[in-house]
Amino acid sequence: MRLGWSALWILTALGLTAAQPPEQLPTIRVDVQVVNILCSVRDSKGRLVPDLTKEDFLVSEEGKPQEIRYFSRQTDLPLTIGLLIDVSGSQKNLLETEKRTADQFFTKVLQKKDLAFLISFGPDAELVQDSTNSIPLLRRALDSLRIRQDFSGVYRGPVPTVTRPRGTVLFDAVYLASVEKLRHEVGRKAIIVITDGVDIGSRVKLSEAIAEAQKADAIIYSIHYADPRAYGFPAYGVAAGESDLKRMSEETGGRLFRVDRKYTLERIFSEIEEEMRSQYSIGYVPVVAPTPGTYRRLEVRVRQKGMKVQARKGYYAASPAETP
Repeated sequence: MRLGWSALWILTALGLTAAQPPEQLPTIRVDVQVVNILCSVRDSKGRLVPDLTKEDFLVSEEGKPQEIRYFSRQTDLPLTIGLLIDVSGSQKNLLETEKRTADQFFTKVLQKKDLAFLISFGPDAELVQDSTNSIPLLRRALDSLRIRQDFSGVYRGPVPTVTRPRGTVLFDAVYLASVEKLRHEVGRKAIIVITDGVDIGSRVKLSEAIAEAQKADAIIYSIHYADPRAYGFPAYGVAAGESDLKRMSEETGGRLFRVDRKYTLERIFSEIEEEMRSQYSIGYVPVVAPTPGTYRRLEVRVRQKGMKVQARKGYYAASPAETP
């Protein structure tokens, strides 16, 4: 599994600070494998709880209690956000609202060390804007988004494609964001997906997209935004799509949001911003070293009753080649 930013804690504990001249640094090998978890806690009324301590948390892996070695209530770790926007025909009446609200979100949430990228998906998945801290570049990319209902060619990337038309490649887009953009980033990583949840034509399965997000240590926030006018009756696949979005979010430690008249897209983006600024950082070294490539089930709880922890359900143990 990835040492990531936890390696910094280990080096600091060993007294290896940047102030030491390079020639004074001993040659060391860090063999410990640190599992990093970002989580949020809410009370019985759904309000974020920002004042818990390390002693309030209980972590288990495959049912075995783990010792929390690293803990932080306030994280200023760099944040990388991948915004994935559905540009298929069913979003025709919603896209302008999505573009405007996403622009406002980026303006509020991105700080100096943060990055964001933009992927559109419809008949295929396209990286519209690579990782950047520039609000003008992100705004220009958002403004360029157009509804696409025709297949635009073969995508040269990790998602295998053929030339037959496809509809809404949601799973491919999540896979692309995880593998190509987030796997090698450090710090906090989040994927925000705006869609009605209906996948038509992806080459990867839902489970494969989730697995790659977990391997990238990325949290998925799904925003279910559907226009009833875009479907016949019944709205084919929309209910199933919402279920898929819920699974993606819950298994990676995120949340599913549903846009309606009272619960606007603006409000949802504000809640995501608040949550990302109220996360707890937890790190531990597994009691039993996991076999590389295996999936390990996680459970994070708090001792106080009536509180709900939002955290990923597990992780994939990295092979030696994937560990820095």
